[in-house]
Amino acid sequence: MQIAGLAASRLATLTKAMQGYVERGEVAGVVSLVWRRGAIGYFEPLGLRDEAAQLPMERDTLFRIASMTKPVTSAAIMMLIEEDRIALDSPISPWLPELAAPRVLRDPGGPLDQTDPIRAPLTVLDLLTHRAGFAYHFTATGPLAEAYAAAFNGFDATGRNSAWLARIAALPLMFQPGSRWHYGIATDVLGVLIERVSGMSLGEFFRTRIFEPLGMRDTAFWVPDAQLARLATAYNIDPDTRRRVVEDHAAASRWANPRRFQSGGGGLVSTAEDYLQFAQLLLGRGRVGDTRLLSHRSVDLMRSNFLSRDQRRLPAFGREIWAGQGFGLGLSIVDDPAQQLPLGYRSPGSFGWPGAYGTSWFADPVENMIGLMLIQRRSIDPFPMAVDFERRVYDAIDD
Repeated sequence: MQIAGLAASRLATLTKAMQGYVERGEVAGVVSLVWRRGAIGYFEPLGLRDEAAQLPMERDTLFRIASMTKPVTSAAIMMLIEEDRIALDSPISPWLPELAAPRVLRDPGGPLDQTDPIRAPLTVLDLLTHRAGFAYHFTATGPLAEAYAAAFNGFDATGRNSAWLARIAALPLMFQPGSRWHYGIATDVLGVLIERVSGMSLGEFFRTRIFEPLGMRDTAFWVPDAQLARLATAYNIDPDTRRRVVEDHAAASRWANPRRFQSGGGGLVSTAEDYLQFAQLLLGRGRVGDTRLLSHRSVDLMRSNFLSRDQRRLPAFGREIWAGQGFGLGLSIVDDPAQQLPLGYRSPGSFGWPGAYGTSWFADPVENMIGLMLIQRRSIDPFPMAVDFERRVYDAIDD
């Protein structure tokens, strides 16, 4: 039996592999979904969303999707560009005067007071492609890493986006704008830019311009009290024991606060079915069904590599990741599957971007397919579950 050109017997192997991660205690639970050629061919919740209460994963379980927020923010910027309210090559200083003249560290790991002026103004494109010189505390080194940690400390629960930007603007950039790809808070800065250009809060812009038109009822920056029981428990990995420890539980969740910082780089909560709608928007080049939110050209740009050959040679996250893929506007794009490490299965032109809690998705225009694997396991160390998921999804294609 086949649904969406996927072999049932091979999907059973996928289920067994995902169940193995649950039984070994590596994750509490997982929701996996595969959509292909207009139909959902696989939608499987396994394990528990709340171990203490023994509540099972469900199809509508809510997940903190972390950096899967970034493509949503990127799409929102492209909507404003289509409306001629801003341009890709626009300097951001007219809307974000706090960043009109940032300083740049002479040594990325050196003292914060040894800096040079920027050689070129920060642009929208620099932010979209992570070439603005920003970092995260875990991608920075030396004093800058400590400064980033302090800038975010305690801010998640109470901060408004403009106040957060003032904190960040006081820090030097790690690299000259445009010079190299470096993962950081650039998409959070884009979130503030969206607010200033549109005159709306980021959450309100997302809700009215993207989520409601796509029928994404469960995607937001916070979870109402009535829906908190659907929120999966989030775990971190204890560095000493290598065991999972609770980081955020629905009973006392940071995501229960409607006033929490609206992070364009990583703040959203969503479900598998909701995010499928957004992934279909990008796979459909700006349209889902009769609803068009972006032009073909805008989405094609999002799905195009912007990194130079030299920039792709530089390591990221301590390893080479750009040999078989490039980076577009908030998305990575596979352009040489044979060079993907670990060995990739996605077709040329496939795209996506994962989240720090282990949430992962990809869209493949050759196979007309979307895969989503949602877990809640924060770990900086590589975790093979998403690669395992993708390999078995591609193995199941049978037409």
